[in-house]
Amino acid sequence: MVTRSTHPGRSWTWSRIGTTSALLVAAVYFLLPIAWVVIAATKSPGDLFGTNGLWLSDTPQLLHNLQRLFTENNSAFVTWVANSVLYSGLGAFVATLLSTACGYGIAKYSFLGKEKLFALILAGVMVPATVIALPLYFLLNTVDLVGTRLSVLLPSMVSPFGVYLARIHSATVPDEVIEAARLDGAGEGRIFALVAAPMMIPAMVTIFLFQFVTIWNNYLLPLVMLSSEKTFPVTLGLTLWNSQTQRDPYFYTLVVTGSAVSMVVLVGLMMGLQRFWKAGMTTGATKG
Repeated sequence: MVTRSTHPGRSWTWSRIGTTSALLVAAVYFLLPIAWVVIAATKSPGDLFGTNGLWLSDTPQLLHNLQRLFTENNSAFVTWVANSVLYSGLGAFVATLLSTACGYGIAKYSFLGKEKLFALILAGVMVPATVIALPLYFLLNTVDLVGTRLSVLLPSMVSPFGVYLARIHSATVPDEVIEAARLDGAGEGRIFALVAAPMMIPAMVTIFLFQFVTIWNNYLLPLVMLSSEKTFPVTLGLTLWNSQTQRDPYFYTLVVTGSAVSMVVLVGLMMGLQRFWKAGMTTGATKG
């Protein structure tokens, strides 16, 4: 105790130095690949392999790369991005609604087997996507949905982790408010839509963001389900182009530029929803 009181400033300084150093190392670790992709998107195929990855090219051609990216193969990249927006946007929206309703129901209602049901949902969080990809294929194949956009959309509309988050954030809805709404004659559906849902908006945005990013980055499910290039998301489409790099080295540049554009979409979404996401995370950390 004497040592702590004798050198409080020194202990605090070393603690700050250690924390700041760890954060700087983590920032460099995560930002370095992003910087490489952005810089590489400005290079020609020759400069891409002929110069250091983090050095700018003497003759940058970002506009040319973007022009060819959006026009190559009859604007296939535009189609892939549109498919990814459809899969991620619609899938995340429906998953958010279902997860919020399910989490709210488990948190606010008492019924037989509630905790067992919630434990089963939590078990779904632990199951890797690789394990359920093949069963999903056979299940959707029995109803002739394999090869269609629904084969990717339907599995994306379910989020066990979203249900978990929604149950935690349902604590932000006071039971007294729900009881008051019932006394006023409101039905359970109206209470959820007009009373509970507005209070859970930070949680809903958090679930939407997590699910959107998960679907956008998903590669295995579209690979198993889809066969037509017109239905490919951007992840599968860029992989297709990457397989053609031996035939035409310029596809290296197209893949890198396409990855940069795809990254910009996610960064823009993250920045646009940042304040809601922070609020949702704070609520989940402070509410029981």
